[in-house]
Amino acid sequence: MSIPPPSYQNQPHHPYQQPPHGHPQAPRGPQRPQPAGPVRMLITAVVVLAVFGGGAWYVWDYNTNPDGGKAKKEAARVAQVEENKKYDPKTGDCVKVQDPDGEPLPVIVDCGSPEAQYKTGERLYGPGKKCPSTYDYGIQYSASRGADYTLCFTKV
Repeated sequence: MSIPPPSYQNQPHHPYQQPPHGHPQAPRGPQRPQPAGPVRMLITAVVVLAVFGGGAWYVWDYNTNPDGGKAKKEAARVAQVEENKKYDPKTGDCVKVQDPDGEPLPVIVDCGSPEAQYKTGERLYGPGKKCPSTYDYGIQYSASRGADYTLCFTKV
Protein backbone atom coordinates (compact mmCIF):
# COMPACT_ATOMS: atom_id res chain seq x y z
CA MET A 1 0.00 0.00 0.00
CA SER A 2 1.22 3.42 -0.81
CA ILE A 3 1.45 6.28 1.60
CA PRO A 4 0.20 9.71 0.48
CA PRO A 5 2.85 12.40 0.21
CA PRO A 6 3.19 14.65 3.24
CA SER A 7 1.36 17.98 3.07
CA TYR A 8 3.47 21.08 3.60
CA GLN A 9 2.07 24.36 4.80
CA ASN A 10 3.88 26.61 2.28
CA GLN A 11 2.81 24.71 -0.82
CA PRO A 12 -0.01 26.22 -2.94
CA HIS A 13 -3.29 24.38 -2.95
CA HIS A 14 -4.64 22.89 -6.13
CA PRO A 15 -7.93 24.50 -7.19
CA TYR A 16 -9.97 21.29 -7.01
CA GLN A 17 -8.62 20.00 -3.73
CA GLN A 18 -10.25 20.69 -0.40
CA PRO A 19 -8.21 23.03 1.78
CA PRO A 20 -6.80 21.42 4.87
CA HIS A 21 -9.03 21.40 7.91
CA GLY A 22 -8.97 24.68 9.81
CA HIS A 23 -8.21 26.90 6.80
CA PRO A 24 -10.90 29.33 5.52
CA GLN A 25 -12.48 28.54 2.17
CA ALA A 26 -11.97 30.86 -0.78
CA PRO A 27 -15.04 32.99 -1.67
CA ARG A 28 -17.17 31.65 -4.49
CA GLY A 29 -17.83 33.55 -7.71
CA PRO A 30 -21.15 35.20 -8.54
CA GLN A 31 -24.10 32.93 -8.06
CA ARG A 32 -27.03 32.47 -10.41
CA PRO A 33 -30.09 34.45 -9.41
CA GLN A 34 -32.73 32.46 -7.71
CA PRO A 35 -35.81 31.73 -9.80
CA ALA A 36 -38.42 34.45 -9.41
CA GLY A 37 -41.29 33.67 -7.15
CA PRO A 38 -44.91 34.08 -8.24
CA VAL A 39 -45.26 37.43 -6.44
CA ARG A 40 -42.23 38.89 -8.19
CA MET A 41 -43.48 37.66 -11.57
CA LEU A 42 -46.92 39.17 -10.90
CA ILE A 43 -45.44 42.57 -9.99
CA THR A 44 -43.27 42.54 -13.13
CA ALA A 45 -46.27 41.66 -15.32
CA VAL A 46 -48.37 44.44 -13.78
CA VAL A 47 -45.63 47.05 -14.35
CA VAL A 48 -45.08 45.98 -17.98
CA LEU A 49 -48.83 46.00 -18.70
CA ALA A 50 -49.19 49.44 -17.07
CA VAL A 51 -46.41 50.94 -19.20
CA PHE A 52 -47.71 49.53 -22.49
CA GLY A 53 -51.34 50.20 -21.58
CA GLY A 54 -50.58 53.83 -20.71
CA GLY A 55 -48.73 54.33 -24.00
CA ALA A 56 -51.57 52.77 -25.98
CA TRP A 57 -54.16 54.92 -24.21
CA TYR A 58 -52.16 58.09 -24.90
CA VAL A 59 -51.91 57.31 -28.63
CA TRP A 60 -55.58 56.39 -28.87
CA ASP A 61 -56.68 59.53 -26.98
CA TYR A 62 -54.40 61.79 -29.03
CA ASN A 63 -55.94 60.53 -32.27
CA THR A 64 -59.61 60.37 -31.20
CA ASN A 65 -60.26 63.09 -28.60
CA PRO A 66 -62.23 65.93 -30.26
CA ASP A 67 -60.94 68.50 -27.74
CA GLY A 68 -57.21 67.90 -28.05
CA GLY A 69 -54.34 66.30 -29.84
CA LYS A 70 -54.78 65.76 -33.54
CA ALA A 71 -58.20 67.45 -33.73
CA LYS A 72 -56.86 70.57 -32.02
CA LYS A 73 -53.94 70.81 -34.47
CA GLU A 74 -56.27 70.39 -37.45
CA ALA A 75 -58.66 73.05 -36.13
CA ALA A 76 -55.78 75.49 -35.66
CA ARG A 77 -54.53 74.82 -39.20
CA VAL A 78 -58.00 75.36 -40.70
CA ALA A 79 -58.43 78.58 -38.70
CA GLN A 80 -55.07 79.85 -39.98
CA VAL A 81 -56.03 79.07 -43.58
CA GLU A 82 -59.34 80.93 -43.13
CA GLU A 83 -57.52 83.87 -41.52
CA ASN A 84 -55.09 84.07 -44.44
CA LYS A 85 -57.94 84.09 -46.99
CA LYS A 86 -59.12 87.51 -45.85
CA TYR A 87 -55.71 88.97 -46.83
CA ASP A 88 -55.62 87.40 -50.32
CA PRO A 89 -58.23 89.21 -52.43
CA LYS A 90 -59.40 87.81 -55.75
CA THR A 91 -60.52 89.86 -58.75
CA GLY A 92 -63.74 91.70 -57.87
CA ASP A 93 -63.25 91.64 -54.06
CA CYS A 94 -63.53 94.92 -52.18
CA VAL A 95 -60.73 95.74 -49.77
CA LYS A 96 -59.66 98.12 -47.08
CA VAL A 97 -55.89 98.76 -47.19
CA GLN A 98 -54.20 98.81 -43.81
CA ASP A 99 -50.98 100.88 -43.57
CA PRO A 100 -51.02 102.13 -47.20
CA ASP A 101 -47.84 104.21 -46.75
CA GLY A 102 -45.76 101.53 -44.95
CA GLU A 103 -46.39 97.85 -45.60
CA PRO A 104 -49.84 97.82 -47.20
CA LEU A 105 -52.10 94.91 -46.34
CA PRO A 106 -55.40 94.52 -48.20
CA VAL A 107 -58.21 93.17 -46.00
CA ILE A 108 -61.29 91.82 -47.77
CA VAL A 109 -64.48 93.63 -46.73
CA ASP A 110 -68.08 93.73 -47.96
CA CYS A 111 -68.42 95.97 -51.01
CA GLY A 112 -71.47 97.68 -49.47
CA SER A 113 -69.69 98.57 -46.21
CA PRO A 114 -68.30 102.04 -45.55
CA GLU A 115 -64.86 100.45 -44.95
CA ALA A 116 -64.50 99.45 -48.61
CA GLN A 117 -61.81 101.62 -50.23
CA TYR A 118 -60.79 99.72 -53.37
CA LYS A 119 -62.00 96.98 -55.68
CA THR A 120 -59.46 94.37 -56.73
CA GLY A 121 -58.62 94.40 -60.41
CA GLU A 122 -55.75 92.55 -62.02
CA ARG A 123 -52.99 90.43 -60.56
CA LEU A 124 -49.83 90.97 -62.63
CA TYR A 125 -47.27 88.18 -62.22
CA GLY A 126 -43.56 88.93 -62.38
CA PRO A 127 -41.12 91.15 -60.48
CA GLY A 128 -41.44 94.94 -60.76
CA LYS A 129 -44.71 95.01 -62.74
CA LYS A 130 -46.57 98.32 -62.70
CA CYS A 131 -50.35 98.67 -62.79
CA PRO A 132 -51.81 100.31 -65.92
CA SER A 133 -53.13 103.86 -65.61
CA THR A 134 -56.74 102.57 -65.40
CA TYR A 135 -56.03 101.52 -61.78
CA ASP A 136 -55.76 103.88 -58.83
CA TYR A 137 -53.52 101.86 -56.51
CA GLY A 138 -51.10 98.91 -56.66
CA ILE A 139 -49.33 96.70 -54.14
CA GLN A 140 -46.22 94.78 -55.14
CA TYR A 141 -45.51 91.44 -53.46
CA SER A 142 -42.10 89.86 -53.54
CA ALA A 143 -41.58 86.33 -52.26
CA SER A 144 -38.33 84.46 -51.77
CA ARG A 145 -39.54 81.57 -53.95
CA GLY A 146 -40.07 83.70 -57.05
CA ALA A 147 -43.84 84.23 -56.79
CA ASP A 148 -43.61 87.97 -57.33
CA TYR A 149 -46.79 89.77 -58.37
CA THR A 150 -48.60 93.12 -58.24
CA LEU A 151 -52.22 93.60 -57.20
CA CYS A 152 -54.02 96.46 -58.92
CA PHE A 153 -57.03 98.25 -57.40
CA THR A 154 -59.64 100.86 -58.43
CA LYS A 155 -61.38 103.19 -55.99
CA VAL A 156 -64.88 102.21 -54.91
